[in-house]
Amino acid sequence: MKPRRELVHLTVPMRDVQIVRSADRATVQQQDLQAHFEQGRLEGERALAEQLLRQRAEILELQNGVLASLREVVPQVVRDCESGLVQLALEAAQRVVGGLPISTELIETAIREVCAEVEDTAEFTIQLHPEDLKLLEQSQSPLLQPPAGRERIHFLPSQQVTRGGCVVQTPFGLIDARRETRFELLRQSVSA
Repeated sequence: MKPRRELVHLTVPMRDVQIVRSADRATVQQQDLQAHFEQGRLEGERALAEQLLRQRAEILELQNGVLASLREVVPQVVRDCESGLVQLALEAAQRVVGGLPISTELIETAIREVCAEVEDTAEFTIQLHPEDLKLLEQSQSPLLQPPAGRERIHFLPSQQVTRGGCVVQTPFGLIDARRETRFELLRQSVSA
């Protein structure tokens, strides 16, 4: 059987037309396939590049958010740490001082410090723990025998006063120089 030929009428003249043999047809298909593959690869790379740019923008936004949060939180953490360190130092000092043995020198120092706050001419009473007063009497502390003109100082034992401290009663009020009161005042002053 003979191949049938038909005439094709074109409205525009053909240019760059080549006759393709069947062996060349496979090559053309391979080239078309390669071109489509290359086009797909380029589109995939373009899509991946766009996705990477979006992800970088999201990561940058997250990073800025984290940095902003840290800028807000770090000063608070510093304040909390400072407060914690002050409390720790106070607790450590209180335990160290609280663990010191009560001695004549310790009691005399507490009395001298509180007497410095009282006017010389005022009459006042110093209340001490009974054991502290006994310790001063046994050591014949010079504080118990005031110099001439200061006979207005009286010492009284009091169970209300803890060891190592004293309370001074003046006509104007009380001066609380107990150890726990001094620590509380110190705590308040460093916490403010």
